[in-house]
Amino acid sequence: MAKKTSKARKARKARKANKTNLSGMDFEALVNLRKQVEDRLHEHRSSLERQLASWGGSIASLAGGRGKMKGRKVAPKYRSSEGETWAGRGAKPRWLAAALKEGKKLESFLIDKTGGKGKRKSKA
Repeated sequence: MAKKTSKARKARKARKANKTNLSGMDFEALVNLRKQVEDRLHEHRSSLERQLASWGGSIASLAGGRGKMKGRKVAPKYRSSEGETWAGRGAKPRWLAAALKEGKKLESFLIDKTGGKGKRKSKA
């Protein structure tokens, strides 16, 4: 039992010794401490990335792998005669669903984006 208490005492002493009084530090010391923390965090991240790579994964795969276009605005692709627009993403708007139900074609609502210049070739 004496060994457990001495280990606990040593751990408490080590924690007290590691505590830094930030309010008593000057600006340069705080900046230096910040740099040390950033360096240590960078080292830790690098070691975790290496470990993850050895397992065949990546940080992006852990983060859910969001697509580049997620959350970005897209130019409208379709426009009604009343000026309502739809980018062609997500559920069809009611105005378009109603028009399609009446027998109109989806292509008739396409917005001409060429501006008379012709179509551009997409980058491969």
